[in-house]
Amino acid sequence: MPFARPGSGFTRDFEDLAVWLVSKCDKTTVSRFCRVTWRTVGAMCARVVTEKLDPDRLRGLVDIGVDEISWRKHHKYLTLVSDHDTGTIVWGAPGKTAATLDGFFTAALPEGGAASIEAVSMDLGPAYAKSVRAHAPQAMICFDPFHVVKLANDALDDVRRQVWQSARKLSNKQIARTYKGARWALLKNPDSLTATQKATLAQLKREGGALVRAYELKESLRAVFAGDLDTDTVTHMLAKWCSWAQRCRIPQFIKVGTTIKKHLDGIHAAVEHGLANGRHEGLNNKVRLIIRRAYGFHTAEHALAMIMLACGPVTLELPYHTTLRPHSRQ
Repeated sequence: MPFARPGSGFTRDFEDLAVWLVSKCDKTTVSRFCRVTWRTVGAMCARVVTEKLDPDRLRGLVDIGVDEISWRKHHKYLTLVSDHDTGTIVWGAPGKTAATLDGFFTAALPEGGAASIEAVSMDLGPAYAKSVRAHAPQAMICFDPFHVVKLANDALDDVRRQVWQSARKLSNKQIARTYKGARWALLKNPDSLTATQKATLAQLKREGGALVRAYELKESLRAVFAGDLDTDTVTHMLAKWCSWAQRCRIPQFIKVGTTIKKHLDGIHAAVEHGLANGRHEGLNNKVRLIIRRAYGFHTAEHALAMIMLACGPVTLELPYHTTLRPHSRQ
C-alpha cells in the first residue's frame, strides 16, 4: 500500500509525524501524544530510518572515525563509524571488538569500498586497529590526540583519588575535603576555571607533591596537542614528554608514557594528517544526550535507530508543507 510502510499498521504521514517528534523530545512523551505504546514508537523509528537513510552514505569514504559508546549499563556498547568529511555517523553495530568492525568492512561497505579509505582515526585500543589492518591495510591508522590527552586526564584523576584516600586518614578532615573537591580544578582547562577552582588549584600548587607534578604533566601534554605547533615540533616535544613521564616516579604517568611511546607512529600520523576524533566526540556527546533523554533503550537496534535519526544522513520532514507562518492569514 503506497500510504503505509511494509509491516506497519500506521500511515506514512502518522509515522513521519511521530518520528519527527521523537527527534525533538523523548519517546515517552511522543507515545502519550500519539496514543501508541513506547515500543511502537521505537518500531516506527526503525522503519523510517531504514527507508530514509541515505543509501550512498557508504560510497567513496576517505577519512573515517571509529569509536565505541555505552548505550546501556553492564558493558553494553555500540561501535559507531563516522565520515569526517560530512560529519555524520554512517554505520553502527552492537559490540566494541575487532569482529564488530569486521562487519562494517565485510557486510556494510559496497564492493571495493575499503580500498578508498585513506585514514581511520580511533582510540588507542588494539581491537579497531586489528580490523583496519586486516581489511584496509592501505589506510593510515591515526590514534586520536583527544584520547591521548584523555589518558593523562584519567591518570591525573587516579593520582588525586590516591592522595585523597591517604588524606582521609589524617586528623584534619579539611585536607581530604580539599582533594575530593579538586577534581574539576585539576581536569578543566585553566582558562575555563571558576574563581573557586582557581583558588583550589593555587592552594594545591603551594602544597606541591605528586599531585601537582601529575597536573603539570597533564597540562604539558595538552599543550603539545593545542594545535599551534608544526608536526616536527610536536614529534620532538612528544618524545621529550614521554621521557619526562617515564622518569617522574608516578606509576600512573609512567604507564601513560609507555603507552604513548608504543603508539607514536599512529599519533604522529594523526597530527600530520590533521585527523582527530574531535568531531566524532561531538557526535558522541549528542548520542549520550539522546540516550539520557530516552532513559535508556531495551534493544541495541532501537538505540541505533535513534542515533541515526539524530546524527546520520537522514532527512526528516513533517507530513505537510506550508509556506505560511503559524497563525498568519492568507
